Amino acid sequence: DGMRKWVDIQVGDEYANASDYIRDLIRHDQRQREALKLALIEAEQSGRSPRKVGDIISQTKAKLEHG
Repeated sequence: DGMRKWVDIQVGDEYANASDYIRDLIRHDQRQREALKLALIEAEQSGRSPRKVGDIISQTKAKLEHG
């Protein structure tokens, strides 16, 4: 029941019915999975990084903190 209510709320004015909403979710999931697959292929082909995992994490955190 809770899930059905959630779907009904999400359908709103944007979709004709729950089936349209579910199809849109599936298309979105397919696009995400394809993008992830391509990103993994690109990463694999880029080779090894000389940086250590800890350094990458620290640099990423610093970038996020400083915008």
